[in-house]
Amino acid sequence: MEVFETAGRPVKAWVDGVEFDAGARRQVENIASLPFIHDHVAVMPDVHVGKGATVGSVIPTIGAIVPAAVGVDIGCGMIAQKLSLSADDLPTDLRRVRDAIEKVIPVGKASHRDAPAAADRAWEAGLGERYQEVVRRAPGVSARNAREQLGTMGGGNHFCELCIDERGGVWLVLHSGSRGAGNRIGQFYIERAQRELERLGIKLVDRDLAHLTEHTPLFDDYVEAVGWAQDYARTNRELMMRHALEALNGKAGFPRFKRAETVVNCHHNYVARERHFGADVYVTRKGAVRAGLGELGFIPGSMGARSFVVRGLGNAESFESCSHGAGRRMSRGEAKSRLTLADLKNQTHGVECRKDAGVLDEAPAAYKDIDAVMEAQRDLVEIVHTLRQVVCIKG
Repeated sequence: MEVFETAGRPVKAWVDGVEFDAGARRQVENIASLPFIHDHVAVMPDVHVGKGATVGSVIPTIGAIVPAAVGVDIGCGMIAQKLSLSADDLPTDLRRVRDAIEKVIPVGKASHRDAPAAADRAWEAGLGERYQEVVRRAPGVSARNAREQLGTMGGGNHFCELCIDERGGVWLVLHSGSRGAGNRIGQFYIERAQRELERLGIKLVDRDLAHLTEHTPLFDDYVEAVGWAQDYARTNRELMMRHALEALNGKAGFPRFKRAETVVNCHHNYVARERHFGADVYVTRKGAVRAGLGELGFIPGSMGARSFVVRGLGNAESFESCSHGAGRRMSRGEAKSRLTLADLKNQTHGVECRKDAGVLDEAPAAYKDIDAVMEAQRDLVEIVHTLRQVVCIKG
């Protein structure tokens, strides 16, 4: 762990052996200068430049939340389910597996034309009523397809993977968040925070670090909205997992199977109320996973790289957190200009996945070395399972 002083609070960074470029360091220093930071800012080994706040940072605050630090993909995270199968049980034609999953999980900008029954039940069980209240408080956050996108993956770095662990066990893994509804909430409150500070004449080193102040109506409305988006994201992952398992169980060349015990469903873009260093604080994990003592989490690599089921070690200095993945080493634009389709095909050899220009910015070379990232956080988590993907579906 590297500790460095700033004009504000100290920064503690788990970056030994991984890139921590000047742009990301400046962003972290800007965050640490905010007057409501509690004790220090923690930086995870997958750190890279984000919008306002750095991806791979853990930001503890008292009396305020920075909406741009939470981001617009509110509640984005991972779900991983072990199956009662071994690698020898898998069909030889993995394209059938990919096709079966893609038929039940809309990807990219697609939504369900007719919401599945399970999604309808989840919406009627409380998500819908709570969303009406969120929209009543702030009509500007309304997304017309919030219900239809429940149980959909989205695009970018969101994915669904079929994986094999170090013992030959089979897993299904999904990465997604709160879709368009969460995006609208994030964008709306980022803009409202900026306008409010401008109204008060408060100057910031970066306007994307505009905050909302506790015990104000705007803060309360945001907390309500972000809590709903985080629950929507968790439910979204659960529904996709259910639909994918149903599409494979005894179908697409798969034998019948059951869910095994190990399951993880964790956010890595979110805010939560927690107690650290003697104070009740709001902890914003922007590209970070909670890693409390004994808690299971999931750290994915890139397409063609290894992923890990981990158990938290409860390290207090990291605010009981770890990285959320490998972390980008190239921006999407840089990846598209520097990498070729031949690079993508070589780096995803042996994986049934898209290998076209539409996912070139997701090529493994655009990301940091996941093994180096895991080495840098040995005091944050222990590895429970190491997974390699054999099927990867991107939006």
